[in-house]
Amino acid sequence: MKHVPGLTMLASVALLLTLTSNPVLARESHAAKDKQAVQYPDATRVAPKLDLTSTREQKALNDGLDASSAGDKAKAEQLLQPIVDNSKSKYAQALALEGLATIKYNEGDYKAAIPLLQRSLAIGVMPNDTYFQIEYMLAQFQLADEQYQAALDTITKWRAEGKKETANSYALEGNADYRLGKYPEAIAAINKAKSLTDKPQESWNQILMASYSESGQGDQAAKLAEQVLAAKPNDPEALNNAVAVLMQAQKYPQAIQLMEKARANGAFTKEESYINLAKLYMITGQTGADAKPNGIKAEQVLEEGMSKGLVTANADHYLLLGQAAEMADNVSKAIDAYNKAIPTDTDGMAALRAGNLLLSESKYAQARSMFKLSIKKGVKHMGTAYMLLAESERGLNNKPATIAAMKMAAQQPETAEKAKAWLKKQHIK
Repeated sequence: MKHVPGLTMLASVALLLTLTSNPVLARESHAAKDKQAVQYPDATRVAPKLDLTSTREQKALNDGLDASSAGDKAKAEQLLQPIVDNSKSKYAQALALEGLATIKYNEGDYKAAIPLLQRSLAIGVMPNDTYFQIEYMLAQFQLADEQYQAALDTITKWRAEGKKETANSYALEGNADYRLGKYPEAIAAINKAKSLTDKPQESWNQILMASYSESGQGDQAAKLAEQVLAAKPNDPEALNNAVAVLMQAQKYPQAIQLMEKARANGAFTKEESYINLAKLYMITGQTGADAKPNGIKAEQVLEEGMSKGLVTANADHYLLLGQAAEMADNVSKAIDAYNKAIPTDTDGMAALRAGNLLLSESKYAQARSMFKLSIKKGVKHMGTAYMLLAESERGLNNKPATIAAMKMAAQQPETAEKAKAWLKKQHIK
């Protein structure tokens, strides 16, 4: 069987890396503070004397912070902005700035929120617990704004002055380290976070697995992926993350084994699972000695997903099914799949592949139609399409059309050399 040159299939599964935690609001009334245990008992910072004496302003501040917490932007700004602008109390100003920063953060305007928190910290007239909670918030805001080194600097300062270690703070550090490509540091930070709690967050393991993979520790990444999946065998996200890590480590048989076990247990509830398993079989088939068995399995997986209505019957998936059928040497099924893809296929690839198979079956007229259609749709491999069109025209003994197609192929960088050599051999300029 002839195959279109230069066309390969790649599978990829992206790891979802999220913020390690939501911002912790620092606000508190004096009464509430008195009832709480001190959160930073060993802090090196000397807490300043508070200067809020107005009962009326205290109420306005608390109401404004409550509005900020509830997401009532209009009320929060109405109450808090005058405090920032006019209050004689540095403490009130600092907390009002934090409340306004929270409003900006919740709107996704991190660049506006960060300076507000920095102004709040610069004023500094607040208890240690409030000060360090706001500083921690700043690190979170910086992480959200992709200011990863700034987030690391802030969390380092927070830990050094506040003399406090928490699982979430090390997870934040590990997240920032990962984003900066500091994989050994990310691994150390996430492992430290996990050692400080019996309830690690899902995202921590994602960062840890990705850091292991990126630092060349594929075995460690695969081991962790399998542990996570063993704890949640029916969790589609855990399955996809485990498979992604195993694929990155090129442990395709192990990835297939995990996915087949999940499929047998009825855990395939999303389209992504079927598509990824099919692609795994096809990648394995491309790299192995015998592609046919893997092509057959990929076919079966896709057809099962389609029959259950979980895999959408669209051009991309019919194209994938056609490729699997090609790998399985099932020409008729492959052509059928490509024909189903063609009506909604936008790049001409389905027609190019169908034409290639028809050409291998010596069905020259049908192949010619497919190649012309692929060219009309602007197929990426234009030179290949013209070369194959020339071959189909030659099969139909249409010499002028063969020459015309070869001349077009000679204008394409990918086939120029080969087409020009053919034309020269035919004494055609």
